[in-house]
Amino acid sequence: MVHTLALGSITVDVVWKDIKNLHLSVHPPTGRVRIAAPRDLSIDTVRAFAISKVGWIKRNQKRLVTQPRESPREYTERESHFVWGERLLLEVQHADRHQSVHRDHKRLILTVRPDVSRSERHALAEAWYRKELRVAAISALAHWQNRLSVTANGLFIQRMKTKWGSCNPATGNIRLNTELAKKPRECLDYVLLHELAHLIERNHSHLFHEILDHALPHWKDIQRLLNSLPLSAPMQ
Repeated sequence: MVHTLALGSITVDVVWKDIKNLHLSVHPPTGRVRIAAPRDLSIDTVRAFAISKVGWIKRNQKRLVTQPRESPREYTERESHFVWGERLLLEVQHADRHQSVHRDHKRLILTVRPDVSRSERHALAEAWYRKELRVAAISALAHWQNRLSVTANGLFIQRMKTKWGSCNPATGNIRLNTELAKKPRECLDYVLLHELAHLIERNHSHLFHEILDHALPHWKDIQRLLNSLPLSAPMQ
């Protein structure tokens, strides 16, 4: 069951789950606000928490409204695609053989059968981006694990609607948004560091920010860069 809280002009959807801590999120593209709460918390406690976060909610809603968004990709000839922050032009080649995606200097080459649909081209490209991100993330993960003296249990790559990454400190699992393969590589470093830091400190506390400051002094610049880049087109 979903309970709705009204905080002035802000509407918050509240759901109760078998979790230990409150989780607040602001969802693109409209800035919908959602709180996941432990089952034993009262609605008054959740309301007090939401009120304490109104400033954070408004800032994130404003960012989502003003942040540019990519147009849906059609996977047609000379369409722009991004790989690690670099703009590449798509070249579509038709062949009755194994379908593939590969990068060649300033081109992203998509080799497909003539009758392949747009959705199939999209799935092929998504699989390629996931592979690109996994290869880069495995190397970067080793670096940052050594830097923080922590070890993640598992690394998962997936399309995520609202986050660049996530960490479950209880399981030690880290998840990364496939879209990171389209952003500059330093964004991957920042997101991995951020998630690994949660294995030391669960909350965004003063200690958490000290960890980031020590490991990557310019992390705030990278965060601002990542938040200024276009969001992906809505999944279709």
